[in-house]
Amino acid sequence: MPPIQLTSESNGFRMGLLTAAALIVYTGIAALAGFLDKIEAGTLDIVILAVGVVLAIKRLKRYRGNRLSYFQGFSTGIITALVASVLLALFFWLIGGISQGVMNSVERIQARDLFGADLGVLIGGLGIILLGTMTGVITSLTAMQYFKSPDHQPVASLD
Repeated sequence: MPPIQLTSESNGFRMGLLTAAALIVYTGIAALAGFLDKIEAGTLDIVILAVGVVLAIKRLKRYRGNRLSYFQGFSTGIITALVASVLLALFFWLIGGISQGVMNSVERIQARDLFGADLGVLIGGLGIILLGTMTGVITSLTAMQYFKSPDHQPVASLD
């Protein structure tokens, strides 16, 4: 059996699953403890997601012998964040459908929308995906400034 090749996609997917597991455990604890409606609860989710993205990029760079192209690191970070965010949103939809206490927390979180409609758990889950993915993009851009290969050459000016 040939050795398994670690690609940006496979690394991002695997690290996204691990990051999602950490996010789901934390969100479950927050829901059970009743502090899901606190803004600090969401902030810690973002920190957990950013750590997962950075660890995914670091893992890929170490596997590639410290030679990582910018796009490889950037894409693994985005895939990690996307997978983790989608799984967290699925968990959020699941607990929102099961637990009325979570729904009460969501209603306290929810700002008044422009048209007065009840957006509820569906839009909350979609917001998790959007916020998580964009956090992953920004974190990946920042992390790749640190993790890019030492022989990386910036694009030459066209002047």
